Amino acid sequence: MTFPENLMRETTRDFQIYYNPELHGEIRLDTNTNVLGSNPAATRYLADGKWDLNGYPNTYSNGLRSALAELYGLETENLLAGNGSDEMLDVAFKTFTNWGDRCVVPVPSYTLYDYFVKLNGGTTVESDLTEDFQLDVDDIVRSGAKVVIMPSPNNPTGNCFRRKDVEDILSRFDGVVIVDEAYGEYAEGSMMGRVEEFDNLVVMRTFSKAYAMAAMRVGYAAANKRLMDMMLRIKIPYSLNMVSEGAAIAALKDQDFIRRSVAMVREQRPLLDAGLRKLGFETFPSDSNFIMARSPIDHKVLVDGLKARGVLIRDFGAKRRTENCVRTTVGTAELNAILLEKAAEVIESCR
Repeated sequence: MTFPENLMRETTRDFQIYYNPELHGEIRLDTNTNVLGSNPAATRYLADGKWDLNGYPNTYSNGLRSALAELYGLETENLLAGNGSDEMLDVAFKTFTNWGDRCVVPVPSYTLYDYFVKLNGGTTVESDLTEDFQLDVDDIVRSGAKVVIMPSPNNPTGNCFRRKDVEDILSRFDGVVIVDEAYGEYAEGSMMGRVEEFDNLVVMRTFSKAYAMAAMRVGYAAANKRLMDMMLRIKIPYSLNMVSEGAAIAALKDQDFIRRSVAMVREQRPLLDAGLRKLGFETFPSDSNFIMARSPIDHKVLVDGLKARGVLIRDFGAKRRTENCVRTTVGTAELNAILLEKAAEVIESCR
């Protein structure tokens, strides 16, 4: 029997499979993970650990929530932890979105925001960023939406949004404001410690980027206690396993690794930017561990040519507002040299 497409929930029928490249040992500069390699403290924890696999993890990951509270000067009740920041996004939209509620998503920004809005029955309202990829505050405020989400630093453009604009939206927007700080460790400033100042602020972070633990799938969110109580009631119990929770707690204790990781990016980012511009790319300012750039040749030709030469970067060239643009992780000096060398070969082959 062939089941018809209309068996799917109406809001999800246009969903596409997420980015999932077939790998053959390429250098991965497409995922913005930490190029220094696996988190050393978490690796040691996993090597030494012994667990009661017959027992459940803590229902709501209280150990990790307490460790995060200590790091940010908050209380355990301000925090939620789970299976990657993607679960945090899902929980937020499940908590605050009723069927048909309007949710503002900046354009361009993280492609999965629209997925989570529609998955939870909401309606996506696109708000175009300004020419310099900043928030259009008035457009967001007058949208009449229930939720607005914004990544800062923004993915894929790399820049942070102006703090005064975020604060303006928080004070004027009559709904929940989610600030996604997945790349927050690489930027100056954070809204994490300010969640009790605002009635409507939810901040999200992840262990997948600077903490170099993407395989462990750990994310977290912070909000004032009233909002967090709502989210905690919605979150699936036991969703974060005890191994990942323990590894994350160990990683939090090694802030030197985070400092080294951030320092490497801040040293290499301007050098990579200059190298790309020398090849004819138009680069955009970045506060994160990646750079978005407009390619001097067709974006698909560039991305395919790099893949054939063993290097993966992300292609955003077919999307609105990022026409002919690509995004690359900031690598070590050695990785960046390989990227620039291979990119030069692809560009030269088109002449």
